[in-house]
Amino acid sequence: MSQDEGALADLLDRLADLGEQETSVTVGQIREAVGDRSFGPFLLVPALVEISPVGAIPGLPTAIAAVITLFATQILLGRDHLWLPAFVERRSMKGDKLAAGMRKVRPVARWADRVTRPRLRWLTKKPWLSVAAIACIGLAATTPVLELVPFASTIPMAVIAMIGLALLTRDGLLLVLAAATALLALGGLGFTLLPL
Repeated sequence: MSQDEGALADLLDRLADLGEQETSVTVGQIREAVGDRSFGPFLLVPALVEISPVGAIPGLPTAIAAVITLFATQILLGRDHLWLPAFVERRSMKGDKLAAGMRKVRPVARWADRVTRPRLRWLTKKPWLSVAAIACIGLAATTPVLELVPFASTIPMAVIAMIGLALLTRDGLLLVLAAATALLALGGLGFTLLPL
């Protein structure tokens, strides 16, 4: 099954295998393993890395949010192929931690593969693709603040993962659910940050 058909578990297996083969894995190697067949994996994979136990490394959630923002901005600008600066491509993590993290979220991936399918495909294309990119940028912007609270940054990253999965599987219904969740998450964060 191809990435475009929603083989999320296969994608995670490729990343886990990469982590098992390499002592240290760079962002560039992850990008190559993901491929460039759709925008979805470029939002989904970094968010899953942050949600996994790897995301507990101090500073990593903010770095991942910066990468997601870079990807989402390029989607917003209408680029066909996504680009990363060399200093980001060289950033690395321990291979065994990447492998363990991807194996940990694999059961969720198998479930997601069963429930997602191409629906309302027009919602996963322009101009709605730009709306999804803006939502990802807004959610990623909350991460540096939320990183101060243990596991709080998991909430926006989970929504970004939903958006990435929706784009990967061309599931417009999931994209609508992700957008509604994004509005609730951003609205809830704004409400809690308002002075009493």
